[in-house]
Amino acid sequence: VLQVVPSGPGVGGGTLRELTLLAFLETDYELVITTPYFVPDEATLTAILALARSGVTTRLVLPRNNDSRLVAAASRAYYDQLLAAGVEIFEFHEGLLHSKTFAFDRQIGVVATTNLDRRSYELNYEVNLLVANQAFTQELRDVQESYIEASERIDSEAWARRSRLRKLGQNAAQLLAPLL
Repeated sequence: VLQVVPSGPGVGGGTLRELTLLAFLETDYELVITTPYFVPDEATLTAILALARSGVTTRLVLPRNNDSRLVAAASRAYYDQLLAAGVEIFEFHEGLLHSKTFAFDRQIGVVATTNLDRRSYELNYEVNLLVANQAFTQELRDVQESYIEASERIDSEAWARRSRLRKLGQNAAQLLAPLL
């Protein structure tokens, strides 16, 4: 079973965002996300934090080196909250990770053009393929696992020790999140 979910100005009326949030909230034991641009809106961030706090294994794989320094800084501004909630964050170090995938409970997989940011939800024309098939989702998880193996896990204690200047830059970039 699969569903193509388009989005963009005048397309779908927010269906993609609603579908993503619903899938997050219906996840029982594992969510794995890969995305190059992680600048979530408040609802998406809240859903991810709630999922992790409820005991669901929640993994986020992002590129260490991003093609947008501003987006990278804004993404990293969320790390404190995510780590405190129990989200496992991995930074892929073998080039620019541009894969946009979601795996929910090893039952549903999503291969997307959509990033977790407002621009993808509201401004860009995007197309996403949602597949409700355990075999497909396991293959997707294998790909995601290869990204995790080529990544460095962010340690919350080491992250907390980053410089004040770096924290300031990340927080300043986060102020621009609604525009990114």
